[in-house]
Amino acid sequence: MPNPELYEEVILETEERMSKTTHRLEDDFRGIRTGRATPALVDNLRVDYYGSMTPLSQMATISVPEPRMIVIKPFDASALKEIEKAILKSELGINPSNDGKIIRLNLPPLSEEQRKRLAARVRELGEEARVALRNTRRDAIKQADTGRKDGDLTDDSCEGLKNDIQEIIKKAEARIDQVVKAKTDEIMSV
Repeated sequence: MPNPELYEEVILETEERMSKTTHRLEDDFRGIRTGRATPALVDNLRVDYYGSMTPLSQMATISVPEPRMIVIKPFDASALKEIEKAILKSELGINPSNDGKIIRLNLPPLSEEQRKRLAARVRELGEEARVALRNTRRDAIKQADTGRKDGDLTDDSCEGLKNDIQEIIKKAEARIDQVVKAKTDEIMSV
Protein backbone atom coordinates (compact mmCIF):
# COMPACT_ATOMS: atom_id res chain seq x y z
CA MET A 1 0.00 0.00 0.00
CA PRO A 2 1.62 3.30 -1.08
CA ASN A 3 2.41 5.81 1.67
CA PRO A 4 1.80 9.40 0.46
CA GLU A 5 3.34 10.85 3.65
CA LEU A 6 6.76 9.45 2.70
CA TYR A 7 6.88 11.69 -0.39
CA GLU A 8 6.24 14.86 1.65
CA GLU A 9 8.54 13.69 4.44
CA VAL A 10 11.48 13.22 2.05
CA ILE A 11 10.83 16.59 0.38
CA LEU A 12 10.63 18.47 3.70
CA GLU A 13 13.73 16.79 5.12
CA THR A 14 15.70 17.48 1.93
CA GLU A 15 14.66 21.15 1.86
CA GLU A 16 15.52 21.55 5.54
CA ARG A 17 18.97 19.97 5.23
CA MET A 18 19.83 22.00 2.12
CA SER A 19 18.61 25.19 3.78
CA LYS A 20 20.79 24.48 6.80
CA THR A 21 23.77 23.98 4.49
CA THR A 22 23.29 27.36 2.79
CA HIS A 23 22.70 29.14 6.11
CA ARG A 24 25.85 27.56 7.55
CA LEU A 25 27.85 28.81 4.55
CA GLU A 26 26.46 32.33 5.01
CA ASP A 27 27.44 32.21 8.70
CA ASP A 28 30.95 31.05 7.79
CA PHE A 29 31.26 33.95 5.33
CA ARG A 30 30.39 36.50 8.03
CA GLY A 31 33.66 35.63 9.76
CA ILE A 32 35.80 36.13 6.65
CA ARG A 33 37.53 39.48 6.56
CA THR A 34 36.85 41.99 3.82
CA GLY A 35 38.04 45.56 3.48
CA ARG A 36 35.55 46.78 6.09
CA ALA A 37 35.31 46.18 9.83
CA THR A 38 32.25 44.29 11.04
CA PRO A 39 31.44 42.78 14.46
CA ALA A 40 30.75 39.45 12.73
CA LEU A 41 34.53 39.05 12.21
CA VAL A 42 35.01 38.39 15.93
CA ASP A 43 31.50 37.44 17.16
CA ASN A 44 32.10 33.70 17.12
CA LEU A 45 35.73 33.82 18.22
CA ARG A 46 36.11 31.31 21.07
CA VAL A 47 37.88 32.55 24.20
CA ASP A 48 39.15 30.39 27.06
CA TYR A 49 37.15 31.95 29.89
CA TYR A 50 37.76 30.19 33.20
CA GLY A 51 38.33 26.86 31.46
CA SER A 52 35.32 27.12 29.16
CA MET A 53 35.54 28.03 25.47
CA THR A 54 33.06 30.92 25.24
CA PRO A 55 32.03 32.93 22.15
CA LEU A 56 33.40 36.47 22.34
CA SER A 57 29.93 37.91 21.69
CA GLN A 58 28.83 36.48 25.09
CA MET A 59 31.77 38.07 26.92
CA ALA A 60 32.00 41.55 25.49
CA THR A 61 30.35 44.41 23.68
CA ILE A 62 31.64 44.60 20.11
CA SER A 63 31.31 47.83 18.17
CA VAL A 64 32.62 49.44 14.98
CA PRO A 65 33.26 53.15 15.64
CA GLU A 66 35.19 53.61 12.38
CA PRO A 67 35.13 51.75 9.04
CA ARG A 68 38.45 50.00 9.76
CA MET A 69 38.27 49.58 13.55
CA ILE A 70 36.59 47.11 15.87
CA VAL A 71 36.35 47.90 19.57
CA ILE A 72 35.85 45.09 22.09
CA LYS A 73 34.81 46.00 25.62
CA PRO A 74 34.70 42.90 27.86
CA PHE A 75 32.10 42.67 30.60
CA ASP A 76 34.87 41.31 32.84
CA ALA A 77 38.16 43.25 32.53
CA SER A 78 40.12 40.21 33.78
CA ALA A 79 39.29 38.48 30.47
CA LEU A 80 41.27 41.02 28.38
CA LYS A 81 44.41 38.86 28.16
CA GLU A 82 42.47 35.76 27.12
CA ILE A 83 40.54 37.72 24.49
CA GLU A 84 43.83 39.05 23.16
CA LYS A 85 45.25 35.50 22.96
CA ALA A 86 42.17 34.29 21.07
CA ILE A 87 42.46 37.15 18.56
CA LEU A 88 46.16 36.45 18.01
CA LYS A 89 45.47 32.70 17.49
CA SER A 90 42.64 33.39 15.03
CA GLU A 91 43.08 33.60 11.26
CA LEU A 92 42.29 37.33 11.26
CA GLY A 93 45.95 38.36 11.15
CA ILE A 94 45.32 41.45 13.27
CA ASN A 95 47.35 42.61 16.27
CA PRO A 96 45.06 43.82 19.05
CA SER A 97 45.91 46.92 21.07
CA ASN A 98 44.86 46.73 24.71
CA ASP A 99 44.58 49.81 26.95
CA GLY A 100 43.54 47.90 30.07
CA LYS A 101 39.80 48.42 29.53
CA ILE A 102 39.11 47.80 25.86
CA ILE A 103 40.75 46.11 22.90
CA ARG A 104 41.03 47.91 19.59
CA LEU A 105 41.50 46.08 16.33
CA ASN A 106 42.72 48.26 13.48
CA LEU A 107 42.12 46.51 10.19
CA PRO A 108 44.80 47.38 7.68
CA PRO A 109 43.79 47.36 4.02
CA LEU A 110 44.06 43.93 2.43
CA SER A 111 46.89 43.38 -0.02
CA GLU A 112 46.12 41.90 -3.43
CA GLU A 113 47.68 38.59 -2.34
CA GLN A 114 45.52 38.48 0.81
CA ARG A 115 42.40 39.25 -1.23
CA LYS A 116 43.17 36.41 -3.65
CA ARG A 117 43.81 34.00 -0.78
CA LEU A 118 40.54 34.97 0.94
CA ALA A 119 38.62 34.68 -2.34
CA ALA A 120 40.09 31.20 -2.83
CA ARG A 121 38.96 30.28 0.71
CA VAL A 122 35.45 31.52 -0.11
CA ARG A 123 35.34 29.34 -3.23
CA GLU A 124 36.65 26.38 -1.21
CA LEU A 125 33.89 26.82 1.40
CA GLY A 126 31.36 27.11 -1.42
CA GLU A 127 32.55 23.82 -2.89
CA GLU A 128 32.31 22.13 0.51
CA ALA A 129 28.70 23.33 0.74
CA ARG A 130 27.97 21.95 -2.75
CA VAL A 131 29.38 18.57 -1.67
CA ALA A 132 27.08 18.64 1.38
CA LEU A 133 24.13 19.37 -0.95
CA ARG A 134 25.05 16.44 -3.18
CA ASN A 135 25.28 14.14 -0.14
CA THR A 136 21.81 15.28 0.92
CA ARG A 137 20.51 14.58 -2.59
CA ARG A 138 22.10 11.12 -2.55
CA ASP A 139 20.45 10.33 0.80
CA ALA A 140 17.05 11.57 -0.41
CA ILE A 141 17.24 9.53 -3.61
CA LYS A 142 18.23 6.49 -1.57
CA GLN A 143 15.11 7.05 0.57
CA ALA A 144 12.99 7.29 -2.58
CA ASP A 145 14.43 4.04 -3.97
CA THR A 146 13.90 2.30 -0.64
CA GLY A 147 10.30 3.58 -0.58
CA ARG A 148 9.72 2.16 -4.06
CA LYS A 149 11.25 -1.19 -3.09
CA ASP A 150 9.18 -1.37 0.12
CA GLY A 151 6.00 -0.49 -1.77
CA ASP A 152 5.54 2.89 -0.03
CA LEU A 153 5.96 4.71 -3.36
CA THR A 154 4.74 3.82 -6.82
CA ASP A 155 7.20 3.92 -9.72
CA ASP A 156 5.68 7.21 -10.95
CA SER A 157 5.74 8.89 -7.54
CA CYS A 158 9.34 7.72 -7.00
CA GLU A 159 10.40 9.33 -10.28
CA GLY A 160 8.40 12.46 -9.44
CA LEU A 161 10.12 12.60 -6.04
CA LYS A 162 13.55 12.31 -7.66
CA ASN A 163 12.67 15.16 -10.05
CA ASP A 164 11.50 17.31 -7.13
CA ILE A 165 14.72 16.55 -5.24
CA GLN A 166 16.70 17.64 -8.30
CA GLU A 167 14.76 20.92 -8.45
CA ILE A 168 15.47 21.56 -4.76
CA ILE A 169 19.21 21.03 -5.23
CA LYS A 170 19.24 23.32 -8.29
CA LYS A 171 17.73 26.13 -6.20
CA ALA A 172 20.15 25.51 -3.32
CA GLU A 173 23.18 25.44 -5.65
CA ALA A 174 22.03 28.68 -7.27
CA ARG A 175 21.82 30.27 -3.81
CA ILE A 176 25.33 29.05 -2.96
CA ASP A 177 26.68 30.41 -6.26
CA GLN A 178 25.03 33.75 -5.52
CA VAL A 179 26.47 33.93 -1.96
CA VAL A 180 29.97 32.90 -3.10
CA LYS A 181 29.96 35.50 -5.89
CA ALA A 182 28.74 38.26 -3.56
CA LYS A 183 31.39 37.48 -0.93
CA THR A 184 34.16 37.20 -3.55
CA ASP A 185 33.13 40.54 -5.07
CA GLU A 186 33.12 42.10 -1.60
CA ILE A 187 36.63 40.81 -0.89
CA MET A 188 38.07 41.82 -4.26
CA SER A 189 36.59 45.33 -4.24
CA VAL A 190 39.10 47.87 -3.00
